[in-house]
Amino acid sequence: MTMLETIELYQNAINKERPFQGTLLKELRNYYRIGLTWSSNAIEGNTLSESETKILLEDGLTIGGKPLRDTYEALGHAKSYDYMFGILQNRSITENDVLTMHKLFYEQMDADSAGIYRTSKVIITGSKYPVCPPGEIQSKMDQMFHWIQTKRDRYHPIEFAAHLHLRFVTIHPFVDGNGRIARLLMNTSLLQDQYMIAIIPPILRQEYIELLEESHSSPDGFIALMMRCVLETQKEIMRLLHIPSPT
Repeated sequence: MTMLETIELYQNAINKERPFQGTLLKELRNYYRIGLTWSSNAIEGNTLSESETKILLEDGLTIGGKPLRDTYEALGHAKSYDYMFGILQNRSITENDVLTMHKLFYEQMDADSAGIYRTSKVIITGSKYPVCPPGEIQSKMDQMFHWIQTKRDRYHPIEFAAHLHLRFVTIHPFVDGNGRIARLLMNTSLLQDQYMIAIIPPILRQEYIELLEESHSSPDGFIALMMRCVLETQKEIMRLLHIPSPT
């Protein structure tokens, strides 16, 4: 059985429990608000632990001895995550959505650059591939949004989400926060198509980065990693909700 076939078995089992409503929906949303915020920030070097992220987001208590930027990153990511849930019924991702997500994430760190495409050149440490020059960002983003609107149904939802992530990080439209916004956009598209989110645990950081680099020649490895991450979330949801395993 292929990975995709296994995912579809789990997807069908989860779909039988839908729709998630009321308290259950709120609890699931809050559960992954912490998990995705912590993991996505940790991949980028944020030092808050998952429990510290939970304390900050749920109790509003800052963590002593931690850089202030780490706190801002967690609070900003949670705001962007909340925005994501407001656009799940549309099955579309617009430029306004992307700019709003970045503004919410980045405004406490650099208000002048939040929600605005960069105007300076950047170099990605450890990568031999250049990102989009500033003068081409708008046109490349326009092309990406056109691709989202016109080509989405040509892909399996997980493949589409992975390709969306790759397209976005290749453009690298913002001065900072591109990886986190890419992962939020990927998960927005997954949730819009009723699939579970892909949480990339920090332990897979090296593999994730290597596959991002490899994706310039072939996206297959990166897509496979995203499938693994979605499957792990499916298994976790089934454990949390006591849904019998289909395999």
